[in-house]
Amino acid sequence: MAFLKRSPWILHYDASSCNGCDIEVLACLTPLYDVERFGIINTGNPKHADVLLITGGVNEQNRPVVKNLYEQMPEPKVVIAVGACAATGGIFRECYNIVGGIDKVIPVDVYVPGCAARPEQIIDGVVKALSILEERRERMTGEAQVQEEARHDAAEAGESR
Repeated sequence: MAFLKRSPWILHYDASSCNGCDIEVLACLTPLYDVERFGIINTGNPKHADVLLITGGVNEQNRPVVKNLYEQMPEPKVVIAVGACAATGGIFRECYNIVGGIDKVIPVDVYVPGCAARPEQIIDGVVKALSILEERRERMTGEAQVQEEARHDAAEAGESR
């Protein structure tokens, strides 16, 4: 992961899960799996987060929370849906207040399957999310450079008149 310019910050949010996937997410932080070797930093503030990792499905009560967390994150950002509940609503999808998977409310970039998702699968999903994040950073940097060059060219054209 040396290609990353800075450490990625991950915000974990439990939407409405049975906590099975949450336990597996926490297992990723243990010495056995050591997800921190990728330079990942956990944060509780969406304004610092690069990656939003969500477990559980969306219900009517947490729909605005999920949307608000996503909107507060700076660009570029990546969303990981961990587990069957986050992908489709899982075993709770027929409940009266369940909206469904995370993608019913915000765009999802990486889906991690399972009920509960295994730590190895979660780590694979995080690594995939980090590569997507880096691509988006490079695209943003490239677009910013093109805009800067266009401004510079316009300024030079104005000076030569």
